[in-house]
Amino acid sequence: MAGSIKEFFQKKEYYEIRLESIGGLGANLCGKMVGELAVKYLNLNSAGFSSYGSEKTGTPVKGYIRLCLPEREIRVHSPIVNPDLLVIFHQALMRDEKTWKGCGAQTQVIIALDYGQEEMMGNLPETIGNCYVVNARQIAMETKSRINVVMLGAMAKVMGFVELESARQICKDSLGKKYPAALESNLKGLEQGFEQVHQLSKAEIAILKSRTGKENSSDMPDGGQEWGYVTAPIGGVNPRFGSTVTADLSPSRQGYVPVFIKERCINCGLCDSTCPDMVFQFAEGEFKGRKMMVNRGLDYYHCKGCMRCVDVCPVNALVRGVEAEHADKQYFLPNQDMLRAPDYYVKTGPDGYITSESYLTEKRIEGGEV
Repeated sequence: MAGSIKEFFQKKEYYEIRLESIGGLGANLCGKMVGELAVKYLNLNSAGFSSYGSEKTGTPVKGYIRLCLPEREIRVHSPIVNPDLLVIFHQALMRDEKTWKGCGAQTQVIIALDYGQEEMMGNLPETIGNCYVVNARQIAMETKSRINVVMLGAMAKVMGFVELESARQICKDSLGKKYPAALESNLKGLEQGFEQVHQLSKAEIAILKSRTGKENSSDMPDGGQEWGYVTAPIGGVNPRFGSTVTADLSPSRQGYVPVFIKERCINCGLCDSTCPDMVFQFAEGEFKGRKMMVNRGLDYYHCKGCMRCVDVCPVNALVRGVEAEHADKQYFLPNQDMLRAPDYYVKTGPDGYITSESYLTEKRIEGGEV
């Protein structure tokens, strides 16, 4: 949105932002920083909150921020249905139709889109406004920052009335005292997000859609509730029972995978014990002349890239590898306990368990907001 703040608020009472994210990407803190920035450095009133379930990485997170001129009070505290700015923190969320609900021609969209994942653009509705993309994950890895500050920089650029220096200052205010060691890298990430976010033309979007065979993607569903007290399953029953065995968790991975070096493996089983998704395929075999359970490989369909196995392996038989460099995974072995392999795997939403270099810098900040 180019132009001055007053020009915009002559047309609308509020400027409304909706963040679509998953636990672990820092959308909650990003929303707080946007609200504080508006109050401290733009002389605007702001109100915002986040909506999420259990505080786990990978669970859906939504953030809502409303801005208005200082002479008006914000008396609306409901979720934002028709956003002026929609910010999608992970490309896998584009598959979910609910992500697009309420968006229209007035809605500008920012998408954290990885290079090589352009097929996701086939999910882009026709009736939104300008669309912007930024490779937030790559920037976060290169600058050793976090995805939320990269997206904050992109938002400042697209909103049009936020100066880069104001975004830098709110980042210093929020992170400088609490995490001084991580401040410099996060400022770099913010600046790169501001500089590298770019708008896609209608022609570019059409080309991307043609590559994916989704040139005529349907418009967004209306803003009505899919489930309510009338339409919800009786007793809250999950109608997709027993479906997790066919779940493909690869969208959860944040650019890294555990690489198995079989020659080093001592078959201690620590990887299998620590893995939350039963990725490791042990079977009866022989090791150093003894019959025992031997690690045959990994089921990468069920690997979400948490890297706990890499941390726990005592002999470095599992090491962190960049997934783009390991397209053909040597020890990819689908789950051998399944009675039959499914004909297809359902692509799940992302997990958000960040495994980038930024976590090493920040020592994972146990229980922190960043």
